[in-house]
Amino acid sequence: MTIYETIKAAISVKQAAEHYGLKVSHNGMACCPFHNDRHPSLKLNEDYFFCFGCGAKGDVIDLVARLFNLSNYEAAQKLASDFGLDPKPPTAAALPKPKHPCIRQFREDEMLCFRVLTDYLHLLEDWKVRYAPKTPDAALDDRFVEACQMLDYIEYLADILTVGNLEDRVSVVDELMKEGKIAFLQEYTARKKKEVAHHGEEPENA
Repeated sequence: MTIYETIKAAISVKQAAEHYGLKVSHNGMACCPFHNDRHPSLKLNEDYFFCFGCGAKGDVIDLVARLFNLSNYEAAQKLASDFGLDPKPPTAAALPKPKHPCIRQFREDEMLCFRVLTDYLHLLEDWKVRYAPKTPDAALDDRFVEACQMLDYIEYLADILTVGNLEDRVSVVDELMKEGKIAFLQEYTARKKKEVAHHGEEPENA
């Protein structure tokens, strides 16, 4: 079990909110600390929170990360410390080390990943239409095949960065930033767009 799973299994969103000074009503509502909230608009459930005023949402780790401007890893460590949990099962060496202790750096990386994924997605959408076989017997163009194979996966990653929770977004960004994956995809997409333009075929979504 990771530190994130340990925290979320042991501490409810409502428990954390009350521990850090939020006054929660019997029906789980509180004034939102993330905007000027005069009437309680923050709903606190066991597993997640949602503000009907500003749209803030997430799990217990997201809540603490936002309250104290921490990375999700730092928020998990704070929760473990404040609630007396062991943050190091089984050893400290086994814990994932945060690549982005600075939330600002993470935001920049996340924006880069989303922009590159979107560019590639548009290219795949164009290829799926432009290079679709004209007859059942026609040979399949490699670009059409790539579009069919990759579209769903790239859409899935882009969706996580758009509406996923913080932990999932961090996981996707970390994976894409590893070993220059996102840089390669950025260069690959730009090169393929130039090839299309060189042949006088501007992509429809360019």
